[in-house]
Amino acid sequence: MAQAKGKRKKKGLWLSVKQNKACYLMLAPFMIFFTIFTIVPVVMSLPMGFTDFNMVQPPKYVGLSNYTTLFLSDKVFIKSIRVTLIFALFTGPISYVLCFMLAWMINELPQKLKTFFTLVFYIPSMANVYTVWQLIFSGDMNGYLNSFLLDLGLINAPVQWLTDGRYVLGVTIVVQLWISLGAGFLALRAGFQNIDPELYEAGAVEGIRTRWQELIYIVIPSMGPQMMFAAVMQIVSSFTAGTVAQNLVGFPSTDYKAHTIMTHAYDYGWVRYEMGYASAICMILFVAMFLCNKLISRLLSKYME
Repeated sequence: MAQAKGKRKKKGLWLSVKQNKACYLMLAPFMIFFTIFTIVPVVMSLPMGFTDFNMVQPPKYVGLSNYTTLFLSDKVFIKSIRVTLIFALFTGPISYVLCFMLAWMINELPQKLKTFFTLVFYIPSMANVYTVWQLIFSGDMNGYLNSFLLDLGLINAPVQWLTDGRYVLGVTIVVQLWISLGAGFLALRAGFQNIDPELYEAGAVEGIRTRWQELIYIVIPSMGPQMMFAAVMQIVSSFTAGTVAQNLVGFPSTDYKAHTIMTHAYDYGWVRYEMGYASAICMILFVAMFLCNKLISRLLSKYME
């Protein structure tokens, strides 16, 4: 009975593939590259985390040595956990709320303005904006922020925003928030556009009068998939952030103040070529992201029905 049911399921799946073969052919190039450059490396990193591998000699099995060294001996890694958590707690929720509120406000504009402002807020996620931010936070008197604060009399001497350990993490968080309006923002924009207008009419009949009531009782329940996608994208970008710090405050940053787990993995993987140790770091990061995604999925599950 179970075998017959399994055969019917396989037959139905194959029939679906044949009926939609054009769609699968269009997806094939992406799936091939995604499998080769994402799925395969992620799967390989699990066993590699138990080895000593320098990309020259064959991998040598070392058991849990990499993981014990990480948590018991690697002080920089412990510091990177703290930095990553601070970074994720600030950039994740704030960026998610910012994406949602901007998408909501843009949705209320005329069509031409919708297109214009969507482009304006999305461009920073694609463009290399680090040069601009380096000019803003430059540590001399000509830096835009220092010049502005000096003119107001709020500071007496230029602040070293990009090298002073008191400021480097805050600067990195600000820039990450600015460039975080990416795929999640576009998904939420699409979600607002796909809401059936009849729902607003039905809500008005039921007594909904204000925009906030529409947001709570109509918009959010109608955008479950888009909200889930945006949440996952924000989690991934928050936990894997490292490029911003490397481009702005240097590598490594002053006293490792902006040194994230991803930066630590980059250090050991692409600078020192200790791929076994770097794989162990990435696996810990993967587990943390997986658990956060599970938590978000549970919180948003009621909107997915």
